[in-house]
Amino acid sequence: MAPSTTSAPKPAWAGDDWLSRLVNGLINIRPLYGLMKWQARRVMIRTAERNGIPWRANVQTLQGTIADLERSRDRLTDPKLIYPDYYLKPFHAYEAGNLCWLAALEAASATQVVGLRAWKGEPLQGTEGEEKLRRGFHEALAPHLEAHGGPIARVLDVGCSVGLSTRSLHGYLTDRQGTAPTTFGLDLSPHMLAVAEALDRDRAIARWIHSTAEAMPFSTGHFDLVALQFIVHELPQRATRAILAEAFRVLRPGGILAITDNNPKSPVIQNLPPALFVLMKSTEPWSDEFYTLDMEGAIAEAGFELRSVVPSDPRHRALVAVKPAA
Repeated sequence: MAPSTTSAPKPAWAGDDWLSRLVNGLINIRPLYGLMKWQARRVMIRTAERNGIPWRANVQTLQGTIADLERSRDRLTDPKLIYPDYYLKPFHAYEAGNLCWLAALEAASATQVVGLRAWKGEPLQGTEGEEKLRRGFHEALAPHLEAHGGPIARVLDVGCSVGLSTRSLHGYLTDRQGTAPTTFGLDLSPHMLAVAEALDRDRAIARWIHSTAEAMPFSTGHFDLVALQFIVHELPQRATRAILAEAFRVLRPGGILAITDNNPKSPVIQNLPPALFVLMKSTEPWSDEFYTLDMEGAIAEAGFELRSVVPSDPRHRALVAVKPAA
């Protein structure tokens, strides 16, 4: 595929384009799909360990505390929660999706690999890419914090996974304003939440919550800031719209919605080599819905005033919106 010279609204390998249909057809061949998933995970591990991320050692360290993690999972689990159908599909190369220990034990290392890939060709090692990725999001958010008119007191990180995004945002806000917000991390996977709690060694986060994002256990107007960091690409459009509506509800008037995720207009993403975008789509079942979603329109439909959409690094963008004052 020849590199694009203009910024198309989405990659040609997503949506209803002929290339996308061809890739989807390959993925639907079950033996080939299994090989793709295996290869996608293998590439991630190889990339990690070539660049100073001890993937297998990290897993072994957490595996050594599995009894404690299982107790945490059981304590954090909401037994009444009904998982949405979209969450029960295989993704990220795991047959059980995020509802298994292997996904949770590997999540931090996988996140760090995503950071390294954001700046292809730069000599980044270990957690440097992830730290740079987080800074890009925080810098995009900063002007809107200035306009907020006071400290951010209550923060919700939706789809927090193992809490790297939650603790990074919490630390940034604490350093910036000199006071620590009360920060919550919410996720559908109790396995992820158990690891998040274990990694939160200084107990900076107020609470890790097992819940759907479409119906959050918070009162209306409870938060000053709601963040969705790298989760929308894992959702069908109906779920994204429902979560945006719920984020609107739990934010106070004047509160901030901050989203970061893959940038459909990124030349890096649009020009991925075929082998890479085939592997990526094989582990991301909702890619077509994500890349064809009018995210700006969905944010406006939920009632928000969209304030900015900016690239936060070569592969990702940040969208910041505000709930109108009453």
